[in-house]
Amino acid sequence: MTDPLAPLLRLADVADAVADAREQVDTALRHRALRRHGGLVAAEVSLRVAVASAALEGAVHDPDEVRAGVVTDPVMQGALRIARATGGLVDRWPLAPRQVLARLHVLAARDIVPAAALGRPVDGSAAARLDTLAGLITGGVVAEPLALAAVTHGELLTLRPFAGPSGLVARAAARLTLISSGWDPRGVIGADIGHLARQPEYLGASGAFATGTPDGLRSWLRHYAAAVAIGARELPVVGDEVMSRG
Repeated sequence: MTDPLAPLLRLADVADAVADAREQVDTALRHRALRRHGGLVAAEVSLRVAVASAALEGAVHDPDEVRAGVVTDPVMQGALRIARATGGLVDRWPLAPRQVLARLHVLAARDIVPAAALGRPVDGSAAARLDTLAGLITGGVVAEPLALAAVTHGELLTLRPFAGPSGLVARAAARLTLISSGWDPRGVIGADIGHLARQPEYLGASGAFATGTPDGLRSWLRHYAAAVAIGARELPVVGDEVMSRG
């Protein structure tokens, strides 16, 4: 079967951006902290990802306060619930993405939207595109996982199929794609940290993706690869901090 996302990699500069991100991820994954403190590193990255994703949703909080457990903001709490649940959803994601999306929404939007709306799309207008996206995720024909993660993220931001903080769902789905595909097998590359670091570009590129034009898709893919590269560069920083604690 033909990879339906292959044309995206032929857009100008996209393949080079993806290759650069892959090189930086491979370098980061060799950091010595992962050999002895991998669990602690992954936990810290997950916390920073949660803080970044909540900030992108408008809930900005100091990471130290979040780490101390004193932040009760419901969006931040939703991001933390997603972070804690991600490992248990990795195997299910490529098999039943619609079910996992519903679960992510329950985690993200509890105490924000009515209980009856949790896990349920707002209406049926996005159903066809969600089905197409689910087919890409379960089909096993996409050769480049980063492209699939970017499309997953961009589609869910565009469709906003769930009420409340659906951006949390979009970013978590993209992260699950990178982890389940083996691109980030240990869940230690915080792409959301990169999205926050380049927030104006993130907002602009996601809007460009929504146009569906080649230039819009190119803008989003390049931004996504750059965000992953930033997440990769953050990993040694986290690793060094974890090692310094002994």
